[in-house]
Amino acid sequence: MKLPFLNRKPTVAVIRLQGVIGAGARPGSGGLADATLRPLLERAFRRKKPVALALIVNSPGGSPVQSSLIGARIRRLSEKHGVPVHAFVEDVAASGGYWLACAAERIWADESSVLGSIGVISAGFGFTDLIERWGIERRVHTSGRSKSQLDPFRPEKPEDVARLDAILDTIHDSFKDHVRNRRGDRLADDPDLFSGAFWTGRRSVELGLADGIGHLEPKMRELFGEVRFEHYGIRQPWLRRIGLSGEALLAAADERAAYARFGLGGR
Repeated sequence: MKLPFLNRKPTVAVIRLQGVIGAGARPGSGGLADATLRPLLERAFRRKKPVALALIVNSPGGSPVQSSLIGARIRRLSEKHGVPVHAFVEDVAASGGYWLACAAERIWADESSVLGSIGVISAGFGFTDLIERWGIERRVHTSGRSKSQLDPFRPEKPEDVARLDAILDTIHDSFKDHVRNRRGDRLADDPDLFSGAFWTGRRSVELGLADGIGHLEPKMRELFGEVRFEHYGIRQPWLRRIGLSGEALLAAADERAAYARFGLGGR
């Protein structure tokens, strides 16, 4: 006689990492933050002793710090529980989204996935001419000569731009180190690799940014046999699910703009 509890298939835990990465992301907001993902990740690694954890990655990036915190948490839990991690890229794993994918031992993509954008960006607007045209006077009083640097209503100062460039370069160096540490000698010797450029899935494999073309269920069964999949996710509030809250609409607009950088329309 076969006892059901003795003949269960091994489990692959599955977590979807979808949306823009940022500290302000709260449960149900549609974004990704370390604080909201922590209980989800801990539960996925711990419950039912999975043979592997699969990350479904679909993110255009966002906060460098949150990307680092989430990626480091995944690595700690993987090593603590002895569970290998595989990342499966859907539409896009770019910038911080690619940082998250690099938390996995292996990265798999679709032929048409977009990967890369290993760079750092800071963007804004300058309104100096606009307020001058309307006769508006900007009044700012500070204690500390750098307190109002990069004020959009004042002309840019070369020293402020140089200071910002130094910060961006430091963050970019951390990003490059992370990718090199995780991908190692799989990376191609290509000068554009860390330029902020991005590529489709097939080219990403050639560059060493991904390990192959593959989709979650067939690839996991190819690697681990006849497994069952246990999905973990953050429950979204009812208003978010039907798209009626103002916060949901603003978050959706921001997310769509982030995906549009890669020629994608978002969710």
